Amino acid sequence: MSHKINILEGAFIVSDAHYSHKRPELLEFLKDIHSKKLRPSQLILMGDIFDALFGGVSYTQKTNLEAIKLLNEISLEIEVVYLEGNHDFNLKSIFPNIKLFSISQQPVTCRYVDKKILLAHGDMKSGIAYRIYTALIRNRVLLYLLSLLDFILVHYILKRLDKYLSQKDDCKKMRGFEAFISKRLEDKYSCDYFIEGHFHQNSIIEFKDFIYINLGVFACNQRYFIVKSFKERELLQENIFSKGI
Repeated sequence: MSHKINILEGAFIVSDAHYSHKRPELLEFLKDIHSKKLRPSQLILMGDIFDALFGGVSYTQKTNLEAIKLLNEISLEIEVVYLEGNHDFNLKSIFPNIKLFSISQQPVTCRYVDKKILLAHGDMKSGIAYRIYTALIRNRVLLYLLSLLDFILVHYILKRLDKYLSQKDDCKKMRGFEAFISKRLEDKYSCDYFIEGHFHQNSIIEFKDFIYINLGVFACNQRYFIVKSFKERELLQENIFSKGI
């Protein structure tokens, strides 16, 4: 893993917004960045920003068009870093100016002054069955066939997927989360901080060699995080986005 990203003080970090027409709050957040009402030095998107955005499946782009347009315009003004998740992938053709990292490129090694930080969406160390599944759903041929079948069925498949995803509880707490993360990550990485999303836990765990941060999700109470001064041990400041504030 090479150092590909320099994290900036004042960067906004957003994870798991699961944006859709049923969860539109991200759009207002992006509008405030676009209008410079909010002024991040950098925007880091930690995956699952969209509930369903698949490169090669045109219907998912059509339903997310306004948010896509805003992100592309924001990326012309500030650096936007996007770690693809399990709900949004194969995005290169959709976001030409954004620094994209696929699941195979994660964790992404970053520097924040003298600190080494690893970023990941969070699903890169899953079991073999899940890894096979994630490889299949990213296959461009299969996505093309899905898009064709969905078109023939007048978007029945993707509408059913949208209904299913909109009913998920994004604020659910995992039992035994610390033990799960300890088994999964401890002693496997050399860094100062390991930051990821995916699990929706808004939790900090201090290991012997690094601090682990599982981000609170934007889809739950519109949480996002701002990178604080590198001199502070508590790296991230939690914020709640509220329209009109």
